[in-house]
Amino acid sequence: MQLTAVLMPAPEGGFTALNPETGTSSQGETLEDALANLREATALYLDEFPLTAHGRPVLTTFDLPAHAA
Repeated sequence: MQLTAVLMPAPEGGFTALNPETGTSSQGETLEDALANLREATALYLDEFPLTAHGRPVLTTFDLPAHAA
């Protein structure tokens, strides 16, 4: 099963990883650690709550006016 991972630098160092299909998240010191931890967290989640297909997430970006940032 192929799922989506969004990896972001964490303010305290390392990375935060999020799977939008399930809402699971995890952390790790490196990108590889964060992804491995997310994979484990998502597998455990799916053992309890099987995924029903709703389509793939769409990833995009958007801008805010400078005064809103």
